[in-house]
Amino acid sequence: MNLTVGIVGLPNAGKSTLFNALLKRQVAEAANYPFTTIEPNIGVVPVPDARLAKLAEIVEQEEGVKPPLVSAIVEFVDIAGLVKGASEGEGLGNKFLSHIREVDIICNVVRSFPDPDVVHVAGSVDSQRDREIIETELILADLQTLEKQVEPRGKKDPRWELIKKLTEGLNRGKPAREVVIDEKALIQDLHLLTMKPILYVENVSEEQLIPHVIPATEPESSQKKTWIPDQVRDDKMQISAKIEAELASLDPDEQKAYLKELGLEASGLDRLIQKAYETLGLISFLTCGTKEVRAWTIKKGTLAPQTAGVIHTDFEKKFIKADVVSFNEFEGWKKAREIGKVRSEGKAYIVQNGDVIEFKVGS
Repeated sequence: MNLTVGIVGLPNAGKSTLFNALLKRQVAEAANYPFTTIEPNIGVVPVPDARLAKLAEIVEQEEGVKPPLVSAIVEFVDIAGLVKGASEGEGLGNKFLSHIREVDIICNVVRSFPDPDVVHVAGSVDSQRDREIIETELILADLQTLEKQVEPRGKKDPRWELIKKLTEGLNRGKPAREVVIDEKALIQDLHLLTMKPILYVENVSEEQLIPHVIPATEPESSQKKTWIPDQVRDDKMQISAKIEAELASLDPDEQKAYLKELGLEASGLDRLIQKAYETLGLISFLTCGTKEVRAWTIKKGTLAPQTAGVIHTDFEKKFIKADVVSFNEFEGWKKAREIGKVRSEGKAYIVQNGDVIEFKVGS
């Protein structure tokens, strides 16, 4: 399975700048006016995973052949800027909202960086207000979807009861994902926008992200109305799109040196992908051999036969067993078997993050 992240936000929040930096190429036009991005730009980036290179080294030492690396991938979709009133057709309106329905997780970019040269559609920088605008428009769009549903005649209908519960919750400003917990299957066909998981990315200046390295050049008053640092949320992170753009112009070694100089452990791309994986409950399992070393994405809690089906649908049907070694214990298949590190797992095995697996399937 591939992860699809939709990058949304108000115009000039830095969405396209971030998108360009994440993809390390200029695939979206970043300009200082609303609606630069009309159709959603789509780009695919590899999921950073240092384990792949290590596995390739092990295979080369054991087999004398250096296999190619195949990373898991993330698809980023840069969606046109939303404005207040989008649910009623303002700006790009319904076109914007329809693009959001196609993604797995929403990445809402809100602006916190001060820059008089970059216009703000709301007139001032206030990330909390911008966040609320996005949330409100998505809720209003979902209410429109629910209003189109028709009450069934006859006996009491569980789906209709859930729709009424959702309508009440949305009218109170609660997103659908906070209203519906265990009954999602009943309204899955409605494709509600606020049912999707969401990450909030606060686009900050270099000074705001790393004040201990870069002295502030703006007065403190110009940096107000952003989230207070001690209000930590699981669905929120900070990224400087400007720093990401600078990183994108460097080669891998230079990137590492620059990150170290700034006191950052990882780039915004790495942190965003990791956060998206955590939010969606995704993990990676690994396969390795002379043909390739590869990372595959699955949901946490996936059983061995269904995991085999990610490689090929026939593998799930013809699954016999899985030979498994944890990445930290893997020294090559030959050596692992010699020292008894290979576990033979059956249909009830729940695959763990970092499992190196060889599937045995019938003909």
